[in-house]
Amino acid sequence: MCLIVFGYRTVPGYRLIFAANRDEFYNRPTESARFWPENRNMLAGKDLKAGGTWLGVHRSGRYAALTNFRNLLTHNPDAKSRGHLVTEYLNSDSQPQDFLKSLNNPESYNGFNLLAGDKNKFFHFSNRSMKITEVPPGIHSVSNAFMNTPWPKVTQAKKEFKTLAENDSLNEKNLFKLLLNKKTYPHDQLPETGLSPEMEKAVSAAFIKTENYGTRCSTILNIRDNGRVRFIERIFKPGTNEVEEENGYDFSFL
Repeated sequence: MCLIVFGYRTVPGYRLIFAANRDEFYNRPTESARFWPENRNMLAGKDLKAGGTWLGVHRSGRYAALTNFRNLLTHNPDAKSRGHLVTEYLNSDSQPQDFLKSLNNPESYNGFNLLAGDKNKFFHFSNRSMKITEVPPGIHSVSNAFMNTPWPKVTQAKKEFKTLAENDSLNEKNLFKLLLNKKTYPHDQLPETGLSPEMEKAVSAAFIKTENYGTRCSTILNIRDNGRVRFIERIFKPGTNEVEEENGYDFSFL
C-alpha cells in the first residue's frame, strides 16, 4: 500500500471506513483478493513473489494493512518480505498491541508502517520509530512516511475524506473517486526519499502512473459496529485507471 485514508470510529454505525491504493511494479506477480484456500477465514490479495499481502481481514475480527516507509538510501534488497507481517498477525491469536510488541527484529526489515486492529483496538507501528501507537478516533492517512505526515497527497486525501463524511457521502463510488486523484505536486512541497526529482513528483499523486510502476489496485474496507464487513477491490490494467477486475465480499465476523 502506498496511500491509505480511513475514518476510525467517526461515522455512526461504523467501526472503520478504509480506502487504500496499492502501488507496485507492474511486473510483480499478484493474486487478487480472495479467501485463501489454505486459510478459509483470511481475505486478502497475495504477492506471488514473496507470498505475503499488503491488506487483509480475518473472520475473527482482525484486520491489518502495510505501507513501505520510503528511504532508498537505507533500502536493503536482501531484507525479509514485509508482507508476511500482515498474514502473521491475521492468523495469530494475539491482540494487536501484543503482536506488535512481540515482533522479532523488526529493524531487520526495510522500513514499514503496520496498521493492526481487532474488534476492540487499533494500533500503528513503524520500524523507523519503533513506537506502538493506539489509533485514536478520527480521520487518518498513511503513505510512505509516518502516519499523518503531511505529504500533499496525505493532506488532500484527509481533506476529501472529511468533506465526504460531513456531507454523509462516504459511499463506495466517492471513495474510489478519491483514490483516483492523479494530481501531482511541485518539488518544493515534496520530500526527498532518494528518488529522482521526476519520480518523486510522479509518485506524489494518490493514483500513480509511470512506465513501470504505479497503482495496481484500490480497496474499500467497511466494518460496521455489528461486525458486518464489506470488502471491495478494483484491479487496474497496468499503467491505466481502467478496471480489469472487481471483487466484492460481504460477511460477518465470527
